[in-house]
Amino acid sequence: MSSVVTPEFTRGLPKAELHLHIEGTLEPELKLKLAKRNHVDIGQATIEDVQKTYNYHDLASFLAVYYPAMNVLQTEEDFYDLAWAYLTKAAANNVRHVELFFDPQAHTSRGIPFEVVLNGLYQATIDARALNVDAHLIMCFLRDFSKESARKTLQEGLKYRDKIIGIGLDSDEHNNPPLKFARQFEDAAAAGLHITTHCDIDQKDSIEHIRQALEIMEVERLDHGTNIVEDPDLVELAAKRQVGLTSCPLSNSFVSPEMKGKEVIDLLNAGVKVSINSDDPAYFKGYISDNYYALAQKFDLSQDQIVQLAKNSFETSWISQRQKQLYLAEVDQFVAQFN
Repeated sequence: MSSVVTPEFTRGLPKAELHLHIEGTLEPELKLKLAKRNHVDIGQATIEDVQKTYNYHDLASFLAVYYPAMNVLQTEEDFYDLAWAYLTKAAANNVRHVELFFDPQAHTSRGIPFEVVLNGLYQATIDARALNVDAHLIMCFLRDFSKESARKTLQEGLKYRDKIIGIGLDSDEHNNPPLKFARQFEDAAAAGLHITTHCDIDQKDSIEHIRQALEIMEVERLDHGTNIVEDPDLVELAAKRQVGLTSCPLSNSFVSPEMKGKEVIDLLNAGVKVSINSDDPAYFKGYISDNYYALAQKFDLSQDQIVQLAKNSFETSWISQRQKQLYLAEVDQFVAQFN
């Protein structure tokens, strides 16, 4: 096998995307369009104005830009347009399967009804079948909101059980450990939903949060989570249980110059099912193929390593074994034809 990894290779490679915040795909053009459509004064008139606000160096400063941008999302049509814009890009990146995060509390807390958010996003996932993209929704709790808010959000989400594949946990991790939401996760799992949680990079108590998520809450995936390399015992546990880790190199690069690439390689070598994803691509300057290519370039990854990352994305997705086999065969077929 040729070991050269090109942009064409990473773009054409069939892949699943498992760590993608739909609100983080709000490109400046669409933000301005929705602001105009909904008569929302965002204090920005041009793409350059929007991009000037992209000034962040850690999670808190990023969230301070991220949440106010959502004010332009008002109607079912807005949420549909947001998801559709991402899904067309996903198709262009040969994302065959995607599990999208959405943050209902970021919208209900500003007066947008839950069903407006969900129905707009869900219709886009249905229509994406025409793009040959299999898309599903993961409802996230905002960890800097209360347990009670999460309980009410889960209650609301369970009314639409057929439209949601799983539960996630995101936003500001500081003083908001996974265990804070153990009850909601138990209830979600009991209702047949899949469970995953963010364990963001280089946070206070990173390892303790990863331990809670794996040993106590028994999540199926860890989003980010690469700090796990600091504890060989937890690495061994993740490998044994085939827990998926969803790493996002370009967003990591805003906090860590090395993109956590060395950790990704160490996890690959340890047999952990780590995958590559784009997180909030409108804010971190790259969709999923760009993330694969950036990592391959910086760490001189081989085609074999890139292919393994793509296979891991399917293997740790929440689809049937039969679907996984079909997608993995697609990967092998693409590699054979490319070379």
